[in-house]
Amino acid sequence: MKAVGFRKSLPINEAESLIDFDLPEPTPRARDLVVEVKAISVNPVDTKMRMRGVPAGETKVLGFDAAGVVKSVGKEASLYRVGDEVFYAGSNIRPGTNSQFHAVDERIVGRKPKKLSFAEAAALPLTSITAWELLFDRMHVPRDLKAKGSLLVIGGAGGVGSIMIQLARKLTGLTVIATASRRETIKWCLELGAHHTIDHSKALPEELMRIDLPEVNFVASLTQTAKHYPSIPALMAPQGAFGLIDDPGTLDIMPLRAKCISAHWEGMFTRSTFTTPDIQAQHDLLNEVSRRVDAGELRTTMTKNLGAINAANLRKAHALIESGTSIGKVVLEGF
Repeated sequence: MKAVGFRKSLPINEAESLIDFDLPEPTPRARDLVVEVKAISVNPVDTKMRMRGVPAGETKVLGFDAAGVVKSVGKEASLYRVGDEVFYAGSNIRPGTNSQFHAVDERIVGRKPKKLSFAEAAALPLTSITAWELLFDRMHVPRDLKAKGSLLVIGGAGGVGSIMIQLARKLTGLTVIATASRRETIKWCLELGAHHTIDHSKALPEELMRIDLPEVNFVASLTQTAKHYPSIPALMAPQGAFGLIDDPGTLDIMPLRAKCISAHWEGMFTRSTFTTPDIQAQHDLLNEVSRRVDAGELRTTMTKNLGAINAANLRKAHALIESGTSIGKVVLEGF
């Protein structure tokens, strides 16, 4: 089968940073599906893993998000049948989805939304899982349209922010404030449902005062936590919840103590990496996302389709992600 991977960490503008090569088709484990991959999307974690290096002589396949058709199932698999259309975000301890066929544990797989194309569906899994788990499993945001409070999404126009805004608007009663600094990203966040936007290139407490909202109950820090964290305790309400997904290096939580603010780290690979007892929660939440997409409550966050899945197009996708200017999700489709 065709696949795309890398042998050594190189800047993305070098031709060997990502290469096309061939691999044997995977064989399913007991709870696995082997999926014929129709479309993928690219996430910041792909670019980070590419730069971490691989053992000498190994070619590593990257990629997490995928949408495709079940080709075969493991002997203990029971959630899907051959021919089912699925979408999922894979695992960081198994080969990636940038290949024609991919083996994945069925317990982290959802049914593809019927109203979306494979490309549109591939944009959603990793970011949906991350946003959902951070809101509801980590920060324990009430799934109650009558509940009062406010949520600040730092990095609203990125992949995770783009779906988090939608989930917060459709499933909670929170006032949603997204950070964005460009005309196009402000427009995007408001279209997705943010009540307000503020500029993350400026001081966040002052920006909140500008919209007459001096404090917030929940903060989802999706990017540049190291830059924004010093001002976070001051802008949060007592007994609030602070969540993050990026890598600030160090995080001193003592400034959160006086207000009894809780801190939460979200890693959407935790359940699959450690095969936690609730691993199937990701199957369940992806199915709910799928149902809500088909009901017209949520929309795809795909903004660019760069064409066929190959090394040249994936290099373009990685370069766009690394530029820090991408909006929503970048997808590739077909081999």
